[in-house]
Amino acid sequence: MSECKSPVSTALSLIGGKWKIAIIYNLRQEPVRFGELKRILAPITQQMLTKQLREMERDCLIHRKVYEVIPPKVEYSLTDFGRSFMPVMESLCKWSTENKELMQSISKDSQVG
Repeated sequence: MSECKSPVSTALSLIGGKWKIAIIYNLRQEPVRFGELKRILAPITQQMLTKQLREMERDCLIHRKVYEVIPPKVEYSLTDFGRSFMPVMESLCKWSTENKELMQSISKDSQVG
């Protein structure tokens, strides 16, 4: 008998982890080149960014466009499926903004311990 996953577990298997939501957030408006993403997401390593982007491309969240120029140019953008996450992202941003002071307090407390 197969195990039934909850909808939240299924979603988190696609967008969970330290970097994927940040990547989606930074692709929300327009395509972004690899180097720019790496700069924005510092201190992410090139290896980790490549891994996350490959997984997200495999999961149909992002599109990778390669331009046949020298030096090579690669841009990443959200697919329709990736863009469908935007209402969730907006809710997450709103929740974070509304609870900013509490979150900062919690973060400071956890660093002291």
